[in-house]
Amino acid sequence: MTPMVDVRAAHKMFGDLHVLKGVDLTVAAGEVCVVLGPSGSGKSTLLRCLNELEVLTGGSVRIDGELLGYRKDSSGALHRLHPKAIARQRARIGMVFQRFHLFPHMTALENVVEAQVQVLRRPKAEARSKATELLERVGLSDRMGHYPAQLSGGQQQRVAIARALAMDPEIMLFDEPTSALDPELVGEVLAVMKDLAAGGMTMVVVTHEIGFAREVADHVVFMDEGVVVEEGPASQVIDAPAHERTREFLAHVL
Repeated sequence: MTPMVDVRAAHKMFGDLHVLKGVDLTVAAGEVCVVLGPSGSGKSTLLRCLNELEVLTGGSVRIDGELLGYRKDSSGALHRLHPKAIARQRARIGMVFQRFHLFPHMTALENVVEAQVQVLRRPKAEARSKATELLERVGLSDRMGHYPAQLSGGQQQRVAIARALAMDPEIMLFDEPTSALDPELVGEVLAVMKDLAAGGMTMVVVTHEIGFAREVADHVVFMDEGVVVEEGPASQVIDAPAHERTREFLAHVL
């Protein structure tokens, strides 16, 4: 079967800084992949390259077999896609960030409606119906008319998840979605993510939540200094790591 995510020899440079150094990653459809690693290891950069928020310096990303950001001509040469074509590809990929990026002047419901209308050109009534359904799904049926400033951090992040899901993505990317939350609010966001995983959503999650990784991940990747140090099932990477660097990291975070 074609992998949902297929990264090959990914390199990313920021000036002289070599952040990704030949990363390979494969994620099957319906799989939850959790990426662990210390700050500066390249985790978030890799995630941003999966939806063209950053452009690879070398290598390739394919989403469900489609090359991201480029087309090949008959000679095999690569040509950068038009921004509209890249936006079409990106619409297949939902992303949730550390910070919530909600529109402060819009209610929770309006935040979830907006991109559906502007990007997908959904009729407003259909978009409102979809937004209502998703906000109920993430446990916010009683907060739809509230503005971001009236919501807790955990509630804002759940609105952000509903907003991403409203675009009907084939894959969801999470970039440390609980790192900006107070500890008592982390569980409510992880519960929504567990529900998504149980429903078969393909997910790539950058997180330090080892308990979530152990419970939910089909596939755990440990990165350090821009390379994949080791990967495998959670029972292997977390509970019986083969590499000394992985053991050091887990000893620190646990």
